[in-house]
Amino acid sequence: MAEHNDIGKTGEEMAIKLLREKGYKILEQNWHYGREEIDLIAMDGDTLVIVEVKTRTTSWFGEPEFAVTRSKQKALIRAAEGYIIRNNLDLDTRFDVVSIVISPQEKKIEHIEDAFYPTL
Repeated sequence: MAEHNDIGKTGEEMAIKLLREKGYKILEQNWHYGREEIDLIAMDGDTLVIVEVKTRTTSWFGEPEFAVTRSKQKALIRAAEGYIIRNNLDLDTRFDVVSIVISPQEKKIEHIEDAFYPTL
């Protein structure tokens, strides 16, 4: 497996651990809707949480969360709509980002709630 895949998998496992420690219930990991993928789908109380995990080995080029571009947000929104319809859900939904930097010099994880809002 390529190193970037290993870093991504490590980041997702770190994100799952963090969210579980906060009391979230993980429903899905790497859920696909057509060509779109949601890294994690969780419940925070009565709120459905769509989580994008961004893991990098350095923050030299900016914090990982800045990689969640507008086009990535639109893809996550489409996939979330698919999940909600497929599972016949009627829940408040939130979009979070877990930003992770893993390097020999630092290990940093940040959970950003309501990282972006879907727009019509």
